[in-house]
Amino acid sequence: MLRIAEAAQLTDTGRQREANEDSYLARGPLFAVADGMGGAQAGEVASRMAVAAFERVDDPVAAPEELLRRTAEDANHEIFELAQGDSSRSGMGTTLTAALVHGDEISFGHVGDSRAYVFRDGRLRQITNDHSLVEELRRQGKLTRDQAADHPQRSVITRALGPEPTVDVDTLTFSARPGDVFLLCSDGLTTMLDDEDVAAVLDREEDLARAARRLVREANERGGRDNITVVLFRLEAAGEAAAGEGETLIGPAAAAAGLSAEAVAAGAAGGSRGGAAAEAPPRPPRRRPRRPAAPPPAPPRRWPRRLLAGGVGLLLAAAIASAAVLGARQVWFIGTDPGPGGADRLALFRGLPYELPFGIELYSVREVSAVPLLALPADRRGVAVDHELRSEDDARSLLEDLESAAVTAPPDRKRGGGERDRGEGGGAGGQGGGGAAGGSGGGAG
Repeated sequence: MLRIAEAAQLTDTGRQREANEDSYLARGPLFAVADGMGGAQAGEVASRMAVAAFERVDDPVAAPEELLRRTAEDANHEIFELAQGDSSRSGMGTTLTAALVHGDEISFGHVGDSRAYVFRDGRLRQITNDHSLVEELRRQGKLTRDQAADHPQRSVITRALGPEPTVDVDTLTFSARPGDVFLLCSDGLTTMLDDEDVAAVLDREEDLARAARRLVREANERGGRDNITVVLFRLEAAGEAAAGEGETLIGPAAAAAGLSAEAVAAGAAGGSRGGAAAEAPPRPPRRRPRRPAAPPPAPPRRWPRRLLAGGVGLLLAAAIASAAVLGARQVWFIGTDPGPGGADRLALFRGLPYELPFGIELYSVREVSAVPLLALPADRRGVAVDHELRSEDDARSLLEDLESAAVTAPPDRKRGGGERDRGEGGGAGGQGGGGAAGGSGGGAG
């Protein structure tokens, strides 16, 4: 039996598009990527409808391939019917590549030119076949692979969800192994990077969150002509991995150890978990949140919510604080800090994004950027204020990514005291464009 050991996902508008018409689902054991098409935001609607159909999947009895086929057909019907009743959405559609992990196998459902790959033993293998004009010509021997990659009609697809009342869905089942990394992606990645480029990134970056950020960044550096979406997940033998002694706990792992802010709050409410042990649990999958549907109505301040207000006694507060010390020293997050004139600026924090009674803060400011929150594209601001818990490298890498996405290039940041130089702990560099990401501990980059 295999389980999902790690997952990461990231979507980005790219350098030449004004809107992101890609959508994705990353809710193990089910993953999907959809790339919409059509004017007046119709493509975005179509891709979201396709993903929503898979979000509703709750039939554990159906055979995996049949489940994927039936769900894609249902999505096709819904998209087609909506387009028939709205002339502004006439002809809208979307690609779809979905994966379902079950036992030692993965089943795929596929329509269009988004792709599924497996990275195994240092080699990248494409699992799905593109439903595109140039791919059909290549399979017929009329084009070479190099000619197909540069063909002016390479974006013309021959099959999609939505344009027709029925659709032919490709399905297949793949035998997986421990250590396999699977990639689902839209063609915004594969039209900018060839398979060798993608394999090099996956070979170099063991952490999937870093790999996702690097793939998107390199696609943008090559031109970023389309929206870019990547979903990555790694498999391992069930029960194989456990967190090592002294391992940094981030996101779900910190929560499982009783060191998250929510666990601290629960300890105060119940009076029985204040002394939760710091024994490292088995490491769970690492996930990133979905891209916010809309930017927050107003830029949130960095000051964390006070969950533990009121009449909690000093002794109990001290016990809770002691239990949280280990977690607070091992996790980092991104937020904002008021700058001159009251403008919120991006900042790097160490600790948990909460306060205890009596003004006890579980975090400290380590760096303050010169980039104001409002300088970010609207669809990147949510991840800058969600206070997602991360490792130091991931938090620093995210800060760099956000600064790179700002309207103006950031001046040098001022440093907080007592931290190591960036050369020792910096993460991967930033990327252009707006998007949402998640990774190990979560967040965008």
